[in-house]
Amino acid sequence: MQITPLTQQLAAQIAEHIRAERLEEGAHLTERGLGELFKVSRSPVRAALKLLERSGIVRPGERGGFVIARPDAENFHKIDHVPNYDDDQIYLDIADDRVSGRLPDRVTENELLRRYKLTRARLAHILRRMANEGWIERLPGHGWEFLPVLTSLQAYEDSYRFRLLIEPAAILEPRFLLNRPVLEHCRDQQQWLVDGAIYEVSDARLFELNSGLHEAIVECSRNSFFIDALKRIDRLRRLIDYRQMLDRDSARGRCQEHLVLVDMLLAGKRVEAAEFMKQHLEELSTLKVRARNTQPDSEKHMALRGRSISS
Repeated sequence: MQITPLTQQLAAQIAEHIRAERLEEGAHLTERGLGELFKVSRSPVRAALKLLERSGIVRPGERGGFVIARPDAENFHKIDHVPNYDDDQIYLDIADDRVSGRLPDRVTENELLRRYKLTRARLAHILRRMANEGWIERLPGHGWEFLPVLTSLQAYEDSYRFRLLIEPAAILEPRFLLNRPVLEHCRDQQQWLVDGAIYEVSDARLFELNSGLHEAIVECSRNSFFIDALKRIDRLRRLIDYRQMLDRDSARGRCQEHLVLVDMLLAGKRVEAAEFMKQHLEELSTLKVRARNTQPDSEKHMALRGRSISS
C-alpha cells in the first residue's frame, strides 16, 4: 500500500480521535462517520484505517468495516512514529505567537499562509487540530477567532489553585464510581512514558496523556460540575502549558506519581489517593511556576519551538 501524506495525516487524526474519546476495544468505526468528522471522502479514510490496521490499532469487523483492536499505548506508540503530514513546529509557533500577543484575536487564512509560509492543505490540517482542541473557531463566512486562554503566569498559577480544590474533592465524592478499564488504559500510557517514551513524545502529546489521566479520574466522580470545570481549565491552560520548562527527567517523575495515584484508586484507597493528588498538584504547581520564573525569555521561546526529544 502506498502511504501518502494525506493517509499519514488522517491515520494520526483517527488515532487521536480514538484516544480522546477513550473508545474501547470492539468499538465500530465507519468510513462514512470518520469522513464526515474529518471532512474527507471515504477513500482516504479507508487507506488510513488500513494503515492503522498494520499498527494493530484496528482490525476488520465481522460485519464489514473496522473495529478497535487494542487501544493500548504500545500500538499508539507505533502510529506516533509514522512520519506525519502534521507540522508540530508550525503548530507550536502559532501557539507561542498567540500566547505572546503577536497574533490578534481574529485572523484570516491568507494572513496565516503568508506569516508561516504554509500550503493551504497544511494550514487546513493545523487549523482543524487547533479547533478540535478548543482554542480557535471558524467565524461565519470569513476568518478565524482565537478563543480565550490563559496567557499570564498568575492566571496559570491560579488554575493550579483551582485544581487543588476540585481534583482531590472529586475523588471523595459520594457517587464516585471507578471506571477500571479507562484507568487501567491510562496507567498503561503512563507506564509507557516512564519506560522511555517520555523522551520521545512531543509536548502536545505529553499534555494530552497527562491531562487525559486527570480528567479520567475526575469523571469517576460523576459530578458534572467538577468534570466540566476541569475540562475548561485544561483547554484554557493548554497553550501556556506548552511553554513550561520541566525537563523530561522531572516530567518522568510526575508520570511515576501518576502510576502511584492510579494504583491507589484501583486498590480502593480513595482517602489516600485524594491526599496524594493534593500533594502531587502542589508539587507540580511549584515546579512549573518556578521553572517559568527562572528561565530567560529566549529559552522559554526555544522551549516551545519543538522540544520533542528523539531517542
